[in-house]
Amino acid sequence: MASRKPLDVHRGDQSPQKWRIPLGEDVFKSFLSQGCPTVHKVFDEGSFFSPLLFGKFFDPSDAFPLWEFESDILLSNLRSSGQSTVDWFQSDQEYVLKADLPGSGNNVQVFVDKGKVVEISGQWRQQRESKIQDWRSGHWWEYGYVRRLEMPEDADSRKIEAYVNNDVHLEIRIPKDLLDDNPQGNEIVAAKDSEGGVN
Repeated sequence: MASRKPLDVHRGDQSPQKWRIPLGEDVFKSFLSQGCPTVHKVFDEGSFFSPLLFGKFFDPSDAFPLWEFESDILLSNLRSSGQSTVDWFQSDQEYVLKADLPGSGNNVQVFVDKGKVVEISGQWRQQRESKIQDWRSGHWWEYGYVRRLEMPEDADSRKIEAYVNNDVHLEIRIPKDLLDDNPQGNEIVAAKDSEGGVN
C-alpha cells in the first residue's frame, strides 16, 4: 500500500552561507572515486543531488533555475540510458518537482530561503564528533546532500507543499501566484482604489 507523508516546509532566512565550502569539480571527482556504494547512490549522475545532473558540473549548493528548462531536453541523455530519477514540469496552476531520495525520507528537509529559493537537503551519514556544530558548514558532501532551486517569479512561496511518497520519492508542489497573470488587471484595481472605489 502506497504511503504519502507531508513534510514541514521551513521558512525564513536560510542563508546560503551555511554551505560555506563550495564543492569544486576536482574535489567531487576525488570524493566519488573512493568507491563507496552509498556515495555513488547519493551523488552519481542520475541522482537529483549529483553535481553532474544537468550535463556539466554544477555545485548543488548554488541555486539552479530548474523550471526555466524542459526536463525532457536537460535529462535526455539520462533518460535514454534509464538513469533518470527526477522529473519536473509546470501546469497552469503550479510547478511540480519529483525526485528519488538517496536514502530514507525521514531525514530530508525543505526550506524556503527569502521566498526566492527552495532548498532540499538531508544527511546520508552521521557527522563525526567535531568542533563544527552544523554538518553543512564543513565538507558537507561527506555527510549530506543539497539541491537549491531558484523559484520562478510567479511562484507563491508561501504555499509550497512537500511530500515523501513510499519513504523514497520526494514531491514538491509550488502553486503559481495567479494574481500575477494579469498585470493590467492589477493596475486597474489599484487605480480604482486610489480614486476611492467605483461609484
